[in-house]
Amino acid sequence: MVYLTRKLLSGITLAAMLGIATVSTQAATLHMAWSQDATGLDPHKQTAFSSLRLLELIYEPLVRVDASLQIIPAIATSWEFSKDGKELTFKLDPKAKFQDGAAVTPADVKASFERILDEKTGAAARANFLSITSIDTPDAGTVVFHLSQPDAPILTAMSDINAAIVPAAEIKAGSIGTKTVGSGPFKLDRWDPNAKEVLSANKEWAGGATGVDGIEISVLPDEAAILAAMRTKQVDFALLNDPLVATLVPKEASLQLNRAPVLAYNVLQLNPSRKPMTELKVRQAISCAVDRQEVLDTAALGEGKITGPLTIPALATDPSQLFCYKRDVEKAKKLMAEAGFADGFSATVIGATGEPPTAAAEAQVIQSQLAEIGVKLDIKMMELNVYVDAWLKGDFDMAIALNGGRADPYTMYNRYWTKSGNLQKVANYIDDTLDSLMQKGRAETDPAKRKVIFAEFEKHLAEVSPWIWLYTSYSYTAQQKNIAGFVPTPTGTLFSLSKVTIQQSAGIGREDFFA
Repeated sequence: MVYLTRKLLSGITLAAMLGIATVSTQAATLHMAWSQDATGLDPHKQTAFSSLRLLELIYEPLVRVDASLQIIPAIATSWEFSKDGKELTFKLDPKAKFQDGAAVTPADVKASFERILDEKTGAAARANFLSITSIDTPDAGTVVFHLSQPDAPILTAMSDINAAIVPAAEIKAGSIGTKTVGSGPFKLDRWDPNAKEVLSANKEWAGGATGVDGIEISVLPDEAAILAAMRTKQVDFALLNDPLVATLVPKEASLQLNRAPVLAYNVLQLNPSRKPMTELKVRQAISCAVDRQEVLDTAALGEGKITGPLTIPALATDPSQLFCYKRDVEKAKKLMAEAGFADGFSATVIGATGEPPTAAAEAQVIQSQLAEIGVKLDIKMMELNVYVDAWLKGDFDMAIALNGGRADPYTMYNRYWTKSGNLQKVANYIDDTLDSLMQKGRAETDPAKRKVIFAEFEKHLAEVSPWIWLYTSYSYTAQQKNIAGFVPTPTGTLFSLSKVTIQQSAGIGREDFFA
């Protein structure tokens, strides 16, 4: 038996969950586990981290961001802006092929971006590409994007899996989201929702040979069960989100924890379209009443740091310089009274079960803190797919969220805080100042000037308080010590699994465990 503080699972039970036979296993298959499964397979539409982590192993964008947040080649081998910044030309890798053997062509790139830009698609990153006026394909290896204005962040936007290149033929067939044909390092051979994914190496991948022949991903009920499976060597590699579990990994002699700061942020989202959050002073009162450090310490064991809206280290403002980042209950009560809510009000906060694992604890701490200013908060936890649907519709009073960061602030936030943002239903707030500063930052190419613009943007956003930014944490992955080659990044991507290898090592193997 394997004992954990929250679960007691036998090796046989875990074996059944993981689908591992009691005979020999393929050494070149990476056995992986996570606790949240993908909610869908359309790379242009998905917003859940669990979906993106899977899809980035199957699909590819034109470019990628590396661990230093620098743009590097993917499907494109090179790119160049025109002198006036209004044309962006890509040269495609002639070796790039989709997993059905067809070459990746400029026509596929054009069709992919036209699909993203089509409002009917509901693409998550549409707002990032609204400067594109037309796309030319002058030859078999070139794509030219014509822009309405200089657009400094568009390259970073193109590195996201939400900007993946998909086959034009599959778009025409209407099969995106039901059939996965990417050009990435792995092919999805099988998906049993909330149970298992089976991936095999894409032998045609232009990035070269993968380090393993395939990846089998098991969806286990919680991360305590994942750690139990790793202790008995049934799992080689795992994605962890719960700091309560991740901090136990270094205590295991056979395991290694990969821990890296990320750009993603934990946030209390208010809905400024619903009364009384329509009132500025009510939103500000909530900001003043929340003790962000207590939320971090209680929900995440202090594993992270307090953050304002910008999480990019080179651009982030010291949170102590932002509005009401030091808790001030008396100021909060005064603001409530001035807004006409001295006796408080009732509201509901939603959260997703398991993503992040800290959501329920965050909600409970905030519930207690807001009670001090008369806000009676009801907590409603939902399954992830139900939560995502409600979140995208803006159907909540408040929401506990873990939102993705990006290497550029415009790419990170324009979909929420510009007048053309395609996630305005989620944010439910915009003003002329936010929109103007975002547009200035988008067009400006001088790094020093951009920093000033986005510092002003961040200060204003914190002051008008449509959301209450809490903290950034870490990406956690755990691996057996015979696994080599994984590189964590600030974006949380698992893409480097494409080069992971399994080294032969002595000790208990899967066969020994079940002998």
